[in-house]
Amino acid sequence: MTPSYRYDVEVLHLLVSPGHAYFGRAREGAANVPTTDAEQVNLVAGKGIVGDRFFGKAAHMDAAVTVLAVEALEAMAAELGAGPFDPLLTRRNVVIRGAELGPLLGHDFALESLGDVVRLKAGRPAHPCAWMDQMLTAGAHKAMRGRGGVRCQVLGDGILHRGPAVLISPVPLDPEQAGVATVLRPSRLP
Repeated sequence: MTPSYRYDVEVLHLLVSPGHAYFGRAREGAANVPTTDAEQVNLVAGKGIVGDRFFGKAAHMDAAVTVLAVEALEAMAAELGAGPFDPLLTRRNVVIRGAELGPLLGHDFALESLGDVVRLKAGRPAHPCAWMDQMLTAGAHKAMRGRGGVRCQVLGDGILHRGPAVLISPVPLDPEQAGVATVLRPSRLP
């Protein structure tokens, strides 16, 4: 039997957008696409979030949902002397508070909210794009490396609600590490 660890988290934001806002060159500005910070989202196994730009797209089946720890944005803002940052500007679908995400890579996990359970697989890191420098602040693209969240495949149909939730993990997580980059950065030489 695989062990499971339970972490109380809060789902702060559920972003759903039918179109891509960040593409092309940043100097041309972001596209004006409708974006919803939903109270709840419907997820479909193998497809993603109903109504989202990645839903049912073959190229994104294994990474249709992005999950971000808001602590990462808070740590970036402190490091850059900026912010607070609007989490919706990162275009991550699910923004949570209370869990380190890096150790989930390669593992199935679940988010339980209001009695509903959504099963996900954290397949790969959600690398930031250069747009973060324009949308958040100068230096945000580099600061977000290693803490841009995880891209996930939806393993089972379900509903995810904004508010208190439980993250069920097969590996131990350290909530104190939620804002720490999970990749080594080269040290700066004097």
